[in-house]
Amino acid sequence: MKREIMKTDDGSFTIHLPEINEHYHSKHGALQEALHVYIKKGLHHLLSEYSKTSIDILEIGLGTGLNALLTYVFAKNHQLQINYTGVEAFPINESEWQAMDYGNFVEKGIYNAIYEEIHQSAWEANNTIDPFFLLRKEKKKFEDIQDVAAYDLIYFDAFGARVQPELWTEEIFKIMFNALRKNGVMVTYAAKGSVRRAMQAVGFEVERLEGPPGKREMLRATKIS
Repeated sequence: MKREIMKTDDGSFTIHLPEINEHYHSKHGALQEALHVYIKKGLHHLLSEYSKTSIDILEIGLGTGLNALLTYVFAKNHQLQINYTGVEAFPINESEWQAMDYGNFVEKGIYNAIYEEIHQSAWEANNTIDPFFLLRKEKKKFEDIQDVAAYDLIYFDAFGARVQPELWTEEIFKIMFNALRKNGVMVTYAAKGSVRRAMQAVGFEVERLEGPPGKREMLRATKIS
């Protein structure tokens, strides 16, 4: 499927799929969306609720690597050990991730080398990007995830339900529920009622939260039991 590089409203880039009119990140601001949904409402929330020195994160849709880079920055700044697993069935190529230029966009290029290492590190292997950030990239479909009670936090960043409704079902969210530990959290940019109900049906307690710029709401789900 054809992929085009597109600048979003906050100046950061994303990838656009014109055939299905879908974006890897919000056209209203890729960086702003990632910081709000995954870092502020996910990672920062988890730390504020539970005292942890180490967090295991699963990202559903490694994509451009933006969420992984921002999580690395958070880990470094907070001296927090993060073990990060990114699942992606269709990785982007080198010219595409270089065009994103996130290493230069985040804190004026300080993390250029880290962004490159995220993409150049081996698949199906544990990569020590930094003493505070261990990265594992797994090339597979989301329905093939079999982890049980392995993660504290899930970034659910799949393509939207409009174009891939099969990724926003009870079957997929049951896999996510099983993959989380007790009190684990899953955050996503999505806010559709059908998505919320599917999460609740498998056992999640779900909150509607203020969304990132350009989006009224987002969802945060917690595995209480």
